[in-house]
Amino acid sequence: MSNISSPPAFFDTLEAMPNPFKQPVKSLDHVLPHAPPEAIGDYQHASEFIYSYRGSPDTFSTYRREIEHFLHWCWVVAEKSLEQIGREDIESYIDFAKAPPPAWVGEKNAPRFLERQGERVPNADWRPYVHGPGEYVVSQAALQSLFSVLSSFFNFLIQESYIVANPVSQIRQKSKFLRKQQSQSKIRRLSPLQWDYVIETTEIMAAEDPVVHERTLFIMNALFAMYLRISELVASDRWQPQMGHFQPDQEGNWWFVTVGKGNKEREISVSDAMLEALKRYRKSRGLPSLPAPGEASPLIHKTRGRGGITSTRQIRGIVQKCFDCAADKMRQEGFQEDAQRLGTATVHWLRHTGISEDVKHRPREHVRDDAGHGSSAITDRYIDVERAERHASARRKLIK
Repeated sequence: MSNISSPPAFFDTLEAMPNPFKQPVKSLDHVLPHAPPEAIGDYQHASEFIYSYRGSPDTFSTYRREIEHFLHWCWVVAEKSLEQIGREDIESYIDFAKAPPPAWVGEKNAPRFLERQGERVPNADWRPYVHGPGEYVVSQAALQSLFSVLSSFFNFLIQESYIVANPVSQIRQKSKFLRKQQSQSKIRRLSPLQWDYVIETTEIMAAEDPVVHERTLFIMNALFAMYLRISELVASDRWQPQMGHFQPDQEGNWWFVTVGKGNKEREISVSDAMLEALKRYRKSRGLPSLPAPGEASPLIHKTRGRGGITSTRQIRGIVQKCFDCAADKMRQEGFQEDAQRLGTATVHWLRHTGISEDVKHRPREHVRDDAGHGSSAITDRYIDVERAERHASARRKLIK
């Protein structure tokens, strides 16, 4: 199995993926020329399932990744169609997912497809799994995602009368794959030192190249200060973030209206510092300091062409550049371990960091509503007081 060459990406980005309901798949030559005959039906149903989640870019990406991994295993490794998959196959797949062939694991993210002569073609440098230097290790969160998405997918296939049973639900002892935790997992976020380096580095970038990086600085400020998810910054079918979504109330307080997870609209209170960041960004774009009511200009503009950014990948790339530059600066100034940990950070850590900092000073109910949490229990996960006290009480324990 270790010699099996890596398969290509099966599904394109959210922006480039064709509508499978309007353009049914007729051939798999574009992704897997030697796929089994039954694979066309598998691919069609998988495409419809994934495409149905296009309203949420993050959910779309998660479902696409999990379904794609599974179809890779089904067709390339097990040489089975979805209709032939049973409980034992799911267990075999889980073992495979824990240790995929080295040829299937890349050390960095690469585009799934490339544009060549007006056509989208698979990128030979893309790999299904990504991991930095060292041994590939699958996390418990990744295994939970695998179980959740596949179970949902098989239920969809049952509803479509494509299969008759859900093999994931037939696994009676999921505990042998998933560990139970004593407490909630630790929130992944930047330390105050890391955030200081990140924002200062971004400010330097903006000063040196304002045409490009004033936008970068605003993105970083918005993700941190308003706890935005990456999907709340990009234009999509369900959400077009505009300047006019910054709105004052009758008391002169400013709010930002967004549509977040679950297609829920919410108002986020805008701090004075965030309002100043908005003014600075608008000034760099030649706009009045504050938005007019109903102003339709895009919140995050494209550097080329008109309209707003529509790619979450582009936002991730912008943020990653800030992280990389900040990490380099930290190494130069002697903070080796902090720089190394910053190297594992993702865009979503900025949301976690903003919430974690605010919950130290603001009423948790206020943070809960700005973050769009369904309950205060979720917000409580960001409060480290009890954890800190627990460690303090243990610090002076004697062994001898």
